[in-house]
Amino acid sequence: MRWLRAAAARVWRSKGQERSYSGGQGEGPRCTALYDFHRDHGGKMVEFAGWSLPVQYKDSHVASHLHTRQRCSLFDVSHMLQTRIHGKDRVAFIESLVVGDIAELKEDQGTLSLFTNESGGIIDDLIVTNTSDGHLYVVSNAGCAEKDSAHMQNKLQEFRGRDVALDVVDCALLALQGPSTANVLQAGLSDDLSKLSFMTGVTTSVFGISGCRVTRCGYTGEDGVEISVPGSRAVELAERLLQSSEVKLAGLAARDSLRLEAGLCLYGNDIDETTSPVEATLLWTLGKRRRTAMDFPGASVIVPQIKGKVTRKRVGLTSVGPPVRQHAPILNLEGRVIGEVTSGCPSPCLRRNVAMGYVEPEYAKSGTALRLEVRKKMVDGETCKMPFLPSRYYNIK
Repeated sequence: MRWLRAAAARVWRSKGQERSYSGGQGEGPRCTALYDFHRDHGGKMVEFAGWSLPVQYKDSHVASHLHTRQRCSLFDVSHMLQTRIHGKDRVAFIESLVVGDIAELKEDQGTLSLFTNESGGIIDDLIVTNTSDGHLYVVSNAGCAEKDSAHMQNKLQEFRGRDVALDVVDCALLALQGPSTANVLQAGLSDDLSKLSFMTGVTTSVFGISGCRVTRCGYTGEDGVEISVPGSRAVELAERLLQSSEVKLAGLAARDSLRLEAGLCLYGNDIDETTSPVEATLLWTLGKRRRTAMDFPGASVIVPQIKGKVTRKRVGLTSVGPPVRQHAPILNLEGRVIGEVTSGCPSPCLRRNVAMGYVEPEYAKSGTALRLEVRKKMVDGETCKMPFLPSRYYNIK
């Protein structure tokens, strides 16, 4: 597995150059409330999206990945931007920015949605939850935090005089992911976790820590939760969860390979402001009412693409030989370049190479044979359906 560990290291060096934490004001990456906790537990810290985060711990990236699939792992995702939107016009406000039908969400139900621009490109992907506490709870990507904040603040100026306000949630965010999650977490909840379906949440106490927001969601394809917890008590919660023999710490490397096996996009790699939801095969994020009304940014570009034509489509890929990486050319069997890889890694569970990329639509059908260029050599590959592994999200039957 040495080649796989080396591959993971290359992935994360390309996404955020590794550097030591300076600790100076205005210098070096920002630290989460768990920074010292990570160091104490052997976390190898790297810079990612302007934050110092563990890429892995004493266990290898592969061991962490497999443990998540078999039991459960704890990830620090406190770098994500958490925002609350208040006021009676909060739904109108968020729907002026995203493609989803937020008005139809039940209390404490959430959905993945997209900030889009007028050209139909994706500014960011985000989760919006309609909480029973009377506000919308929004989680978006750390790498887009400044852009997202400015985007929402600019729109807020257009809503001047209406009843809507924003505030940033000053909390840590922990993700517990894997098939053992429910058993581990239920011991610390008075609420019945079996009544919390995928993409729903609740404000509750977790192991005696009040004011936590627990959302049943994640970025691994497994059952899991994200827990927004006051930063002053984040270490306490992490230590309490680690008391279970089912739980181990996991870092960025495992998070990346897990999400790729699950067929989930990484913003900046697989989607960006030049990518439309239709090209990215994220059409399901567009609410039916919103498509009809065409009242979201970029609708005049995106909606016609649904029944029209696009020049590229996101597909899953498998290949033989050395793993393919971002920007690797995709070619047809005649040797013509027909697309490009956006994410790729060796799959620890499937023990073969998996990737995502964009190809011309006529090559998007699952099972289409292709060639991929890896270090100036050609390897055989083919398109395949995603997710690469069946998702195991929890839904109430």
